Amino acid sequence: MSSKVIGVRRWVALTVLSAALVAGGIFGVWAMNWSGHTVLGAAKVALRMAGNPSPVSLGSFSNGFSAIVKPALPAVVGISSSKMVKAPTGGQPFLNDPFFRQFFGDQFGNQNQQPRTQRESSLGSGVIISSDGYILTNNHVVEGATDIKVTLNDRRQLEAKVIGTDPKTDVAVLKIEATGLPSLAVGDSSKVEVGDVVFAIGDPFGIGETATMGIVSAKNRGLGSAIEDYEDFIQTDAAINHGNSGGALVDLHGNLIGINTAILPGNGGGNQGIGFAIPINMAHEVMDQLIAHGKVVRGYLGIHIESLTPALAKSFGLQDSNGALVGDVTKDGPAGKSGLQRGDVITGLNGQKVEDANDLRLRVSQTAPNTPVQLKVVRDGQQKEFNVTLGELPEKDEKAPATENSGSSLDGVHVEELTPEISEQLQLPAGVRGVVVDNVDQSSAAAEANLNRGDVIQEVNHKAVTSVSDYEHAIQSAGKGPVLLLVNRGGITAYVAIDAR
Repeated sequence: MSSKVIGVRRWVALTVLSAALVAGGIFGVWAMNWSGHTVLGAAKVALRMAGNPSPVSLGSFSNGFSAIVKPALPAVVGISSSKMVKAPTGGQPFLNDPFFRQFFGDQFGNQNQQPRTQRESSLGSGVIISSDGYILTNNHVVEGATDIKVTLNDRRQLEAKVIGTDPKTDVAVLKIEATGLPSLAVGDSSKVEVGDVVFAIGDPFGIGETATMGIVSAKNRGLGSAIEDYEDFIQTDAAINHGNSGGALVDLHGNLIGINTAILPGNGGGNQGIGFAIPINMAHEVMDQLIAHGKVVRGYLGIHIESLTPALAKSFGLQDSNGALVGDVTKDGPAGKSGLQRGDVITGLNGQKVEDANDLRLRVSQTAPNTPVQLKVVRDGQQKEFNVTLGELPEKDEKAPATENSGSSLDGVHVEELTPEISEQLQLPAGVRGVVVDNVDQSSAAAEANLNRGDVIQEVNHKAVTSVSDYEHAIQSAGKGPVLLLVNRGGITAYVAIDAR
């Protein structure tokens, strides 16, 4: 599993090619520990913490940047991992397809042979963050691995143990048995600015430590939870290739400011100058909990949210697209108990403006469970405030469908009655009423807005629909204007706005 690669499509259409990480709802938290020591039982892990470095003049690097890169290279390692996977044996794979067998049955013989087990290997990178062998890397580099080897700059190869992993941020902590190792000083990623010169160091394609240079192209990037549940990426044009995942992003002082994790490839794949790194502040916070507890404990609001598009903002009568729209509220969750409802727009948290859904996720992720928070909410055009005490995120939390919508009409959409049989097939909660989408013309605006076959439309422009006739009447009433749908997808509701062209 080399560098995590994602491609862009129109919806939240971001396809992770090397490691698909599921999207979450709104929750999150760990406590910050910037003392420079991380507690592991009674032991302490000593980290080299960067101070407050002075600005650096590029003119002082008359012979290039070897003074920065050369000391940093030994602290970046290559990681090779392997795991056992099951692979089908022989036969014609397509004969096992249920659709094919529906017509031809078993006349071609039993193709359901026992799969054989084979070893699958992957390559990645890691960063030594303490002289006694603690290493930061990506979760997707070591996920599911039964055997992990770390190759040091001096060509030693050592077995590594997984201390903890956090798929929600794609962070993992490893440990090798060694002392006196070179390590990188941990910087402060909150001070990174767009335009800063940075270096990406890793072990691409397993060829050995490699450094590339670029600038910080953007910061605070969120990609609709297509890569991780909690995203606050540093974007850079420093080349990041397969095998760079888990490597270091360092600044002009040689301080570690990020962990390289993903790229957006072009049609031909590979580096296109759009790479992403997990800020070291976030990675450090996660690391602290993984080393101390083996897991990350997060707070929990118990709501599923989506960012406001212009069409959604217009549908809710809002002046701008700032805020996070509540698409669903978990029954008996902290937010639900405090009175939050589906359709509320959260515009403030503890007196500070909420920009969008990703902003709210990150802000909640900085608040511990059992902490009271104050939410500023717009409901039916009226400002309200709610006091909510965060719960603790369940380990198996429901996943919210990622939603960003655009479009103009419901032409090309065919619906049918939601029968008990269909409701059971769609695994809908008891009591769900609406009409089920039977077909969507892929050239229609509804398809662009990601309305899919199997979606259950429960409301049209805030009016409940329980039958096809209700739906048709509501669509007629909407005329050529924008349409706001409340859609139930797999038991989770979200809003879909289809604007008029």
